[in-house]
Amino acid sequence: MRAGPGSDCWVMVRRSARRTLRSRDTLVISLLLPILIMLLFVYVFGGAIEVEGPYLDYVVPGIVLLCTGFGASITATAVAADMSSGAVQRFRTLPMFRQALLAGHAGEGVLRNLAAVVLVLILAVVLGFRPHADATGWLRATAVLGFFVLAVTWIAVALGLLARSPEAAGGFTYAIMFIPYLSSAFVPTSSMPGWLRGFADNQPATAVIDSLRAQWGGAATGATGVAVAWCAGLTLLGYLAAAALYERR
Repeated sequence: MRAGPGSDCWVMVRRSARRTLRSRDTLVISLLLPILIMLLFVYVFGGAIEVEGPYLDYVVPGIVLLCTGFGASITATAVAADMSSGAVQRFRTLPMFRQALLAGHAGEGVLRNLAAVVLVLILAVVLGFRPHADATGWLRATAVLGFFVLAVTWIAVALGLLARSPEAAGGFTYAIMFIPYLSSAFVPTSSMPGWLRGFADNQPATAVIDSLRAQWGGAATGATGVAVAWCAGLTLLGYLAAAALYERR
């Protein structure tokens, strides 16, 4: 009896996870870079940046978003490698759910990114990060963060399908990694020039970061609704683009 779509997708998730674990150098770099950036901003630049409260508490949400950017590069590269190696043609000859390969890359990417986020949060707590969220705040923050990770992962899958080589796919994801730098991640947007502040205040990274910062700080914020709306739109855009590119190629 043929397995259902859920079983097919889970098989592809496990396949992607095994391949990622075999590429240990790439995995280690993607986990270490956000940590090194956090140490750089906290201990090198943090003393020169004026924010309300400890700078570590301010910068952690931005570092968490950087994790998803580095993870997106791995996902996009893996998708492009499958497309250029002929693996897709072999999978299409099998009696399996047609988009299981894409779902497998997306599922593995979400799990890997969430694991990286947990690692960064643990280190941040060791360094002195002290969130004040209650159970409801943690639940909201986790939901927003998970939604954002899902959105970025589907966009990475689409970029991997758009690229003609794994190297090009990795290059495409630089835009995802750069977006948090043009947000409220590391400095208040009020310190930016007017033309840049307009962009920084009205892009998804700022909404997600402000939501996480408020939830972990124990405060309610209207940014959560904006963050969820951004994530929903980006997830839908990434999925539809990935599905269309997959069928075309």
